[in-house]
Amino acid sequence: MSLSASGIYTGPALFNLLIPDHAADAFCPPRLSEPGLWDLLLERLLGGLSHWDAEHFLFIAERGYLYEHNCAFFPLYPLSVRAVAEGALWPLQRLLRLRSRLLLSAVLLNSLFSVLAAAALYKLGCVVLQCRRVAFLAAVLFSISPANVFMAAAYSESMFAFLAFSAMWQLEKGQSWLSGLLFSLASGVRANGLINAGFFLYSRSKFFAFQLQVGSGSVRKLPLLGKQLLSMTSSAVLMCAGIFLPFALFQYYAYVRFCGPGTSLEQAVPKPLLQLALEKGYRLAAMNGAKPPWCSQRFPVVYSYIQDAYWNVGFLRYFELRQIPNFLLALPVTLLGSWAAWTYVIANPRHCVTLGLEGRKSEEEGKPRAGFCCPAVFVYVVHATALLVFGFFCVHVQVLTRFLGSSSPILYWFSAHLLQEYEPLLWSEGTDNQTAAPRSEKSLLGKSPGSCGKETSGNPVVRLLLNCRLITPLSKCILGFFVSYWLLGLILHCNFLPWT
Repeated sequence: MSLSASGIYTGPALFNLLIPDHAADAFCPPRLSEPGLWDLLLERLLGGLSHWDAEHFLFIAERGYLYEHNCAFFPLYPLSVRAVAEGALWPLQRLLRLRSRLLLSAVLLNSLFSVLAAAALYKLGCVVLQCRRVAFLAAVLFSISPANVFMAAAYSESMFAFLAFSAMWQLEKGQSWLSGLLFSLASGVRANGLINAGFFLYSRSKFFAFQLQVGSGSVRKLPLLGKQLLSMTSSAVLMCAGIFLPFALFQYYAYVRFCGPGTSLEQAVPKPLLQLALEKGYRLAAMNGAKPPWCSQRFPVVYSYIQDAYWNVGFLRYFELRQIPNFLLALPVTLLGSWAAWTYVIANPRHCVTLGLEGRKSEEEGKPRAGFCCPAVFVYVVHATALLVFGFFCVHVQVLTRFLGSSSPILYWFSAHLLQEYEPLLWSEGTDNQTAAPRSEKSLLGKSPGSCGKETSGNPVVRLLLNCRLITPLSKCILGFFVSYWLLGLILHCNFLPWT
């Protein structure tokens, strides 16, 4: 984590000094108070992490949902940022204005969430993959994620990754209610948290399918199965309701704020913010006059309206010749995600056809395999593939890298799987009962790659980078993707240049 942490926070200051900020047509509200010396210093050091969507989160944390299009950004992250700024950073109020404390709060929170997300990903990998070595390698890859700049900037990705990975881990351990709580919190951070309800539905369905197969030959067990079905259905409904609740409450809040009776709110809004609304065409909350068109819809959902009206998000809307550079930006993660799904289906055709609902006959199949192609990975492959297909066809395709990188462990598991299987430099590391030994002809023929012993004492990614001339072309491509996007993200995003 040290390589990532040191670069991600020294990079913005360095690149802000070397490269002037691009004049982007992005949300950039005026600063209403004069900055002090410490404010200017903090802005010089961390200002690169407050660009693009980060401006929305910091603005919401400071002034609430003043503009309609701010409602595309969910409230739990800006509320957390404001809480830390007013709580833990309260002693700094004489040195830093509120906006500076909010930026510092966001950076500190995201540092914590990134570390916790990596730990949760490792724990999840140990349970699902049954291979601590691949799980550790995946967690290290997460620390240099291609979406790393968004994990550090004032974005909600790191918080969402922590909550989502933790919820998945708790569900794998059988802690359903804690998992449901974490999934519910995740849906209060990002809208794509709603799809996580599928993990719980699949878990309940799989459990009932196995019970049904065990009791299919006994009539006496039918009443018990009926009770189990009723219990499973009720718990699934409650859990899904809990996961959807934050989304529903936020949409109701937006409806009351923007569709309710008009007030004299404009008297309380500073004139520079009113002027910005007039110049940019932003709709203010609770203003007298015509209501927004989404207020009269049968289901008034502000989120889908904003995506449609402000950002032109919709099926195939991004398929234009001028968007080819953005499709190229998304090409590596698209290929990696597609390759992961294909690899899993080829390795487990029967398991995929039966949706993993067929009980394993241990006496016929023996011990299930460990690693990326093990049966437990199925639901995660389906989840990642669904996000990939939706993101490719329905949203701004360049966000796919951070969309998948903060939502699914598959990007890291599959990359770690490829490195562990096809990189000889990693084969020489010993397993639980073996000490490290020089690679032999036997190991090069594939005897060692499948090893799933303890994780290595050193950093395998650093080891590969230090021996970059010796690693395979596949390893160069994988590490090149992670490191180049990590570096380019710092350079471009921190200077208001377009990035993923």
